[in-house]
Amino acid sequence: MPAERYALTLSCPDRPGIVATITGALFESGGNIMEAHQFDDEETGLFFARIAFNFVAQDGIELLRAKLTDAAASLQMRWNILNLSAPQRVLLLVSGYDHCLADLLYRWRIGELPMDVVGIVANHPRETYPHLDFDGVSFDFLPVTRETKPQQEAQIWQIVTERKVDLVVLARYMQILSDTLSSRLAGRCINIHHSFLPGFKGAKPYDQAHARGVKLIGATAHYVTEHLDEGPIIEQDVERVSHHDEPGALVRKGRDIERRVLSRAVAWHLDGRVILNGRKTVIFKD
Repeated sequence: MPAERYALTLSCPDRPGIVATITGALFESGGNIMEAHQFDDEETGLFFARIAFNFVAQDGIELLRAKLTDAAASLQMRWNILNLSAPQRVLLLVSGYDHCLADLLYRWRIGELPMDVVGIVANHPRETYPHLDFDGVSFDFLPVTRETKPQQEAQIWQIVTERKVDLVVLARYMQILSDTLSSRLAGRCINIHHSFLPGFKGAKPYDQAHARGVKLIGATAHYVTEHLDEGPIIEQDVERVSHHDEPGALVRKGRDIERRVLSRAVAWHLDGRVILNGRKTVIFKD
């Protein structure tokens, strides 16, 4: 059986000796470094790193945690160790548009996204998605209105806690999460948002884009915060369009962009490649 792989992510005020301290702790714990990235943010004075490793010693993980706990005090370091060999438990939320949901389920089933889908929560009934394969996945229909939103979100939170959810993905879930739920899911809830130049809010954004004669359409994947669509950005992409593209063409192209942007953001999060940096993110791509 291959050795379990881990990813250590950390951030702390920049100073000499950080890399020596961390790699020394790994060496003394029997760790074998497989991949390493680092970044010095001169604007904030912070240091960021991601180190992928395995162990030659059987009980190395506990020794490493103890050494990092000691180092964290002197370095003012925030750190996390992710077991890359243990798939994260993911909950998918969806409304009427199912293209992102279909894409994530497909990538999960073929092994491209190393996760365990522990459930799907929708504010539309199961019959809304007749062509999707939900075999083996729990489906919870939780309708919501303005009046029932607190109760519905309480049900979502209950699912998150009872199923020990690591990551929530809003796969075109067309509901604004409350400040309370957003705060509870801070750093572990990813949303996909259509973004244009300029940006269009409200109903039928692609029709609005067509009416304004946009030349680029795009999408943004970001962490959810209490500030609507202003959370730390993980990934973005755009595609050039022209006056030949009717609203229907923009919708089709927009679906493709949203799918690939969201899947990349989820993949990077699952692999421990995203570190929060205030209102921004540091992404260590492979």
